[in-house]
Amino acid sequence: MKIDVNKIRALCDPEKNQKIEVDDLIIERGALQKLPQVLKERYPQYKNIVMICDQNTYKAAGQKVEKLLPDVHTIILDPTNLHADEHGVGLAEDGLKQYPDVDFMIACGSGTVHDITRYHAYNKKINFLSIPTAASVDGFVSTMAAMTWKGMKKTFTAVSPIFVLADTDIFANAPKRLTASGVGDLLGKYTALCDWRIASAVTGEYISWPIVNWEYEILQDLVNNLDGIGSGDAAAYENLMYGLLLSGLAMQIMTYSRPASGCEHHCSHLWEEAAINEPIDYLHGEKVGVGLCITSAVYKKALVKLKEGNYTVKDHMDVEVDFIKEHFKNPVLQAEILKENEDNVMAGITGQQLKDHEGEIIKILEDLPSAEQEIAWLKRVHGVTTLPEIGLDESLRPLTLKLSPYVRHRLSFMRLLKFYSFYDEIIA
Repeated sequence: MKIDVNKIRALCDPEKNQKIEVDDLIIERGALQKLPQVLKERYPQYKNIVMICDQNTYKAAGQKVEKLLPDVHTIILDPTNLHADEHGVGLAEDGLKQYPDVDFMIACGSGTVHDITRYHAYNKKINFLSIPTAASVDGFVSTMAAMTWKGMKKTFTAVSPIFVLADTDIFANAPKRLTASGVGDLLGKYTALCDWRIASAVTGEYISWPIVNWEYEILQDLVNNLDGIGSGDAAAYENLMYGLLLSGLAMQIMTYSRPASGCEHHCSHLWEEAAINEPIDYLHGEKVGVGLCITSAVYKKALVKLKEGNYTVKDHMDVEVDFIKEHFKNPVLQAEILKENEDNVMAGITGQQLKDHEGEIIKILEDLPSAEQEIAWLKRVHGVTTLPEIGLDESLRPLTLKLSPYVRHRLSFMRLLKFYSFYDEIIA
């Protein structure tokens, strides 16, 4: 698959100093074989290269990298309970102590390995190259490392890879569950874009329409290729990987995750923080896919209420401090959440603003696919769609919807819904 990086760069707004950090991306069969050539022709200055992988991704691709680059140093992490957290970072750090002169890194794996690698590359002020082994997340080219740090979901400033070699022969043969996770993560952009558009309509928040339109094209391509993904068609897998990488580049251009993360991710973050549930060990895209389904159902219920017009709105909406304290019982996590909400993201917003923009909000919600449609799409790739499928009781749904908007200082429609008189009814 040919990727025109210059076309992607054309989406950047020079007045806002937007740019992408990636030099190039290759998605094709046998892409990994180009690794020696890429390093020799484009990055000959790097002499001490360290590859980070886990035991599974070492078997899938790491061994091939070692044959192509005999001088590469390899750090193989134990995949048992391996996450992008202080434990995973510590394991890689222990390995890196053996190579104090490292000047370049290779991330050979899926999302967790990439976040751990980009975290260390940023701290060491060096570059890295990406070898995705599964089309499982959209964070491969992110400039941020999404971490669960001391129980709190945090986003650390990090670095993007400067080159991506996505070998179809490798990622198309990854476990089907990983691929379904990637579909869930990408479909989650439907609610993320919905949130961004509504926030922009109500508050005037900056929105990049070239990126928004581009992401909707990516989503339509994904939907058109779902049957191919389900049947193992290589071209469909390449389309999925392309969409995931482009979603990551959208975040790179904006320098934050607004184009790719909204209420669906807030649900996932809440569950990962284990504030209202026992810890769960499910893939990022699985949790996002379930978050997408339950939040879309609420948004569509809100659409019905808005069209009926029989509702009132509050004049303002304060942060529900007592509610937060009641449910974030871990003192460290509670302090972090309260700090996240010291500056009320809804301060200055009035109920009248929501009434004034009712028509725009209705139009945006009409563009959102129904939860039933999203569930059907995920089922086509054997993805998960319900709380019990990720180890959570169905009774947690209302609390998840009420509490999740507070895990990020970001305006979502799920948070704005707290203004409306029909709020408790539609999240029940």
